[in-house]
Amino acid sequence: MPGSSFGELFRVTNFGESHGPAIGCVIDGCPPGLTLTEADIQVELDRRRPGTSRHVTQRNEADAVEILSGVYEGLTTGTPIALLIRNTDQRSRDYGNILDTFRPGHADYTYWRKFGLRDPRGGGRSSARLTAPTVAAGAVARKWLLEHHGARFIGWMSALGEIEIPFEGTEHIPRNPFFAANASCIAQLEAHMDALRKAGDSCGARIEVRASGVPVGLGEPIYGRIDADIAWAMMGLNAVKGVEIGDGFGVVAQRGSQHGDELSPQGFASNHSGGVLGGISTGQDLVVRIAIKPTSSIRTPRASIDRAGQPTMVETHGRHDPCVGIRATPIAEALLALVVMDHVLRHRAQCGDVALPLPPIAGQRPD
Repeated sequence: MPGSSFGELFRVTNFGESHGPAIGCVIDGCPPGLTLTEADIQVELDRRRPGTSRHVTQRNEADAVEILSGVYEGLTTGTPIALLIRNTDQRSRDYGNILDTFRPGHADYTYWRKFGLRDPRGGGRSSARLTAPTVAAGAVARKWLLEHHGARFIGWMSALGEIEIPFEGTEHIPRNPFFAANASCIAQLEAHMDALRKAGDSCGARIEVRASGVPVGLGEPIYGRIDADIAWAMMGLNAVKGVEIGDGFGVVAQRGSQHGDELSPQGFASNHSGGVLGGISTGQDLVVRIAIKPTSSIRTPRASIDRAGQPTMVETHGRHDPCVGIRATPIAEALLALVVMDHVLRHRAQCGDVALPLPPIAGQRPD
């Protein structure tokens, strides 16, 4: 199936369906010698997995990862790494009523028109369940980048529906089910989610993700820009409808005297660019925000058609996230890590022997 692989030198191929026996991925291009165990990957999968709070789908999946190849005596060998996550809590009967109809806002109609048939069980290949292998692959990239460049990735929810979530500190992120960098408005967020569930409706979200310790010089002019690849990767995440780099759409109201990040021997004075200039990383934090649409699978009856083109009403049953954005933070972090990992290897291949006579300015990491 075209469109199932990601990256050039660090290449991830994703496979499986929501209600199939298993999902997983194959990572090709991971450098040899990285210490890697299932536990290194599981910690990230546990952050994304379903059933962790009453505000997300109650599908009870352990998301236990198995390393099938590419690791010997605890070290990566440089050969393809196959990761498997078995599905153990499918309830395919919940989707029997949509076999011949199409959920508004979902991929049912487009998959049917493209392939001539579709797997209706949990959305099949279009399900957000397929983000678990992405998180698993991202965990491998994160570990290598941390050990070799000190790079770190962190994200948080900055808006839930119409509720803006003020940033109070990253220490709050693991202490609430929303990945919010906030402690004071959690009760409001929980009440909002409870009301949505009771009404059979859903809402969207905004996620911010950042990468620190990124080397300067990543990205290629025109078609290999790192910001373009970040945007491409984020738009590949289910339900994402918008991506911002740096100040994003806020630049429309800015002037050049404000937006241009001034430089001095001490470093950049600001980071309106989001860590990218001319498609190449500056060594500052990469700053990315994504807009996630409301969940399409809702209990509220919606008008649609059946496969014969006749009008009908669709009401989706089963276990769904009233806001898919709640579990999106670890996925966005993983996608950003995969892009950075691929670009680090691409930069090393082309420019690994580039040595400038002057040290980088303060705050930058050398390539």
